[in-house]
Amino acid sequence: MIAKKGTFVEYSVFGEKVTCDWTTISDAKELDVKGGHLSPGTFQTAIRMLNEGLLPMDRIVTHKLDLAKFEEGLDLVNKSAESCKVVLVP
Repeated sequence: MIAKKGTFVEYSVFGEKVTCDWTTISDAKELDVKGGHLSPGTFQTAIRMLNEGLLPMDRIVTHKLDLAKFEEGLDLVNKSAESCKVVLVP
């Protein structure tokens, strides 16, 4: 459930075509929709590189925040000069 004038964030790879009702998104709710896409096949490579210690995570992850501070995390991501990767910890 998203409040009127809320923000919906979708960051994933879909296995099949996805449709949505834009009347609900634009007219009824006036939602801000944000999203991204990771190229297929990159998850396995990234996981392998993490497991092998090939990525300098101490330099890549610039911020770790409690999940409750997700809005602060989104603000940091929007100010890309202040952050590289923001991790939300449950």
